[in-house]
Amino acid sequence: MNVTDFLETHFRHFNARELRDAARAYGQFVTDGGKMMITLAGAMSTGELGLSLAEMIRQNKVHAITCTAANLEEDLFNLVAHDEYRTIQDWRALSVDDEVKLRDEGFNRVTDTCIPETVMRHLEHRLTKLWVQQATKKEGWMPAQFMFALLDDPSFAEHFQVPRENSWVAAAKDAGIPIFTPGIEDSTLGNIYAARVYDGTVPNHSAIVSGTEQMETLIRWYESTSQDAPIGMFQIGGGIAGDFPICVVPILKQDLEKDTRLWGYFCQISDAVTSYGGYSGAVPNEKITWYKLDPESPKFMIQSDASICAPLIFAHILGW
Repeated sequence: MNVTDFLETHFRHFNARELRDAARAYGQFVTDGGKMMITLAGAMSTGELGLSLAEMIRQNKVHAITCTAANLEEDLFNLVAHDEYRTIQDWRALSVDDEVKLRDEGFNRVTDTCIPETVMRHLEHRLTKLWVQQATKKEGWMPAQFMFALLDDPSFAEHFQVPRENSWVAAAKDAGIPIFTPGIEDSTLGNIYAARVYDGTVPNHSAIVSGTEQMETLIRWYESTSQDAPIGMFQIGGGIAGDFPICVVPILKQDLEKDTRLWGYFCQISDAVTSYGGYSGAVPNEKITWYKLDPESPKFMIQSDASICAPLIFAHILGW
């Protein structure tokens, strides 16, 4: 029994049924010609979601990605430093002294996974040259373009510690799909970029396009793509990775007064729950009032662990 058959046989009720139905609807949506935006929050790249997401991209099941800058950078961190990571199986038992020891040994912990600072400095060394280059020319790049430039560098490939096909960023580059990365300052490399502008190494902030410039690019992509097909959103986690792209429809409809398709499919995997004023755990129907979702669009909310649920859904869609 493969994963798809297992889900069809056993996932019949509650969150399990929601997961199965979301996977079915996603698969049907793209089979019928729909396009899908995937959004990545949290530490999904550190969780090596690329093992399944990259294949989704290669199989034309994903047509755009919006991610936090942490997910963008951590996909490449894993690509070139995978074997240098440290896994802490009993991470809940770590004491304050244990945490200090990890810090002093140059590790940055994400739950059970510790990322070595050496890989951050490795990418800083390479990216600083590109930041200086683009800032000097005052020609801003999207954050993902810098990662694409690294992937084009043969000397960078010499450091790969896992197969290139495990990288969802590399798969997106190969497929030519856009990656939007709002809020880059909330990331390790975004912090370093700000520091290098501050200390004068990078002459100004113009190397990386602003969030509003990225939004304009997203507006143009959505308007063009939706001319021929409905577009859906598969949201992993909450926060800016999902909030940023979903706003493109109300911008087009309300601010630009254009006749625009609403999002035609929506699914969110989140451990957030509905609360007073909270957005990450808001039920999908709330988005109808903001001109984000069509009332008839398939809508799913899977309140569970995305590191478990997302690969299962991708496996179902891929027929694994």
